[in-house]
Amino acid sequence: MAKYLLLKHYRGAPAPLNDVPMDKWTPEEISAHMQFMQEFADRLEGTGEWVDGQALSPEGTFVRYDGEGRPPVTDGPFAETKDLIAGWMVIDVETYERALELAGELSAAPGSGGKPLHEWIELRPFLAPPLTVTE
Repeated sequence: MAKYLLLKHYRGAPAPLNDVPMDKWTPEEISAHMQFMQEFADRLEGTGEWVDGQALSPEGTFVRYDGEGRPPVTDGPFAETKDLIAGWMVIDVETYERALELAGELSAAPGSGGKPLHEWIELRPFLAPPLTVTE
């Protein structure tokens, strides 16, 4: 089994086909999207492929260590994750192909008008520990 991170982006990837911001959706469209996400997670939990996931609030602060005895620097010069990352899921699957399949399915979550978002999902493998050679 290998773990993968699925990142849902607000921005930072090519625009999805159904590119209507969530704050313009009706309450029914938001409910349908959230139901899809829950059913997706429930199904993966049933197959043993679900690890964890969360939707993220748009609030957040970018923080950086700025040296001994100095306060941390906030809201740096880089794009903040609150502007980019809408949520994440961690899956544990047998193959890379299965991870691709699930990311593609997640991309079809309903959006405005109940139509699939076709949003870009960033698929990132967890860094595996290096192989060790024993004699």
